Amino acid sequence: MPDPEVWASCGEAWIWLMRHVWTAGALGDDDRGPVMEGPPVLFEMAEVSRDDPIIDKHGDHDRLALYCRKFTQDTVVPPFKYSYGARIKGQLSWATDLLRAKPYSKSAWISLTTPGEPYDSVPCLSGLAFRLRDGVLVMTAVFRSQNVFTSYMNYVPLADVQAGMARGLGVESGPMRVFVDVPHLYLSDSTQVLRVMRPALPRLL
Repeated sequence: MPDPEVWASCGEAWIWLMRHVWTAGALGDDDRGPVMEGPPVLFEMAEVSRDDPIIDKHGDHDRLALYCRKFTQDTVVPPFKYSYGARIKGQLSWATDLLRAKPYSKSAWISLTTPGEPYDSVPCLSGLAFRLRDGVLVMTAVFRSQNVFTSYMNYVPLADVQAGMARGLGVESGPMRVFVDVPHLYLSDSTQVLRVMRPALPRLL
């Protein structure tokens, strides 16, 4: 895979992700209805913040708060079928201890999947990696699949996870790198997607 796309902010990456699927995607099927599936993507964000002006203007703040609960609570938050909080938090101390002992390590990976779990409960976020490089904590998030229209709702709480671990290590948070194997958009969201993309993508309309 080529070098990652690099973006200064989460909002810029969000617009780019939607454009990527909209322009390079192909029609596919999904339990929730027809989708456009784009080629795999690898990108990096220098900063992820809930104060991002693009997210502030176009984001769904109620749903963002719900997603943040999904990442912080150990219990399942309806309508979700699993809790990222329960899958992540129990492993962070292990990763932190590893990086304290071996700051150069490439092994601080945690898995969010469980062999043999129900088909409808396999998480979209399948793994997180943490590395100490140049005095900051770098995090990589690996998604088997992602609805790019709501992608920022995952990145904002993940930035909180990264920041919390960085504080525990006594360092600053660095960039967040993301790999998505199957980025997609639901056709039912097309009107809203176009509304968000319109300022950046006039030639598509």
